[in-house]
Amino acid sequence: MTDKEEFLKIYNDNIKRPGAQELLDWLSKTDFFTAPASSRYHCACEGGLLMHSLNVYKVLRERYFEDNKDSEESFAICALLHDLCKAQFYKVSTRNVKNEATGQWEKVPYYSVDDQFPYGHGEKSVFLIERFVRLKTSEAMAIRWHMGGFDEASKGGGFSISLAYEKYPLAVKLHLADLEATYLREKNTSSVTR
Repeated sequence: MTDKEEFLKIYNDNIKRPGAQELLDWLSKTDFFTAPASSRYHCACEGGLLMHSLNVYKVLRERYFEDNKDSEESFAICALLHDLCKAQFYKVSTRNVKNEATGQWEKVPYYSVDDQFPYGHGEKSVFLIERFVRLKTSEAMAIRWHMGGFDEASKGGGFSISLAYEKYPLAVKLHLADLEATYLREKNTSSVTR
């Protein structure tokens, strides 16, 4: 099964609320399934965003799902769509890099940010999802704050992220799953050299 087939199976098996098919149709018109997850760190490769979304889902489901407490639909929505903000976000560019073995300069591809809708990170994902599907408050909080201390808004010294984590366990679980996927499961997954 390809990553895209796996994504579609998880999505279609678990996400049943109104607007889910319209969101998936829109997603298919973007570069979501081929985009990188980052410009040069984890999953900076074709299909990296899809790979990362699946990894976050697997970690979230394997480590944090509690029967009688958690929702399969919420886990699928949050994990698969938390980085929706990265669709239509990167563009492929080239730069000259010296090949150490030959001493020759070569053009190599890299990803640069081309944000056409600079709305933030987690909040942009929430906004894009809610154009089609109504999120539960816990889902919106989890997606909004999945970056944890890496989120620019948390660096200002406010208490919103702490309050969200205190009130919504799903937000903590998604953040931890994102960290594990990024820093442990996706080590050495980039095709771009730093």
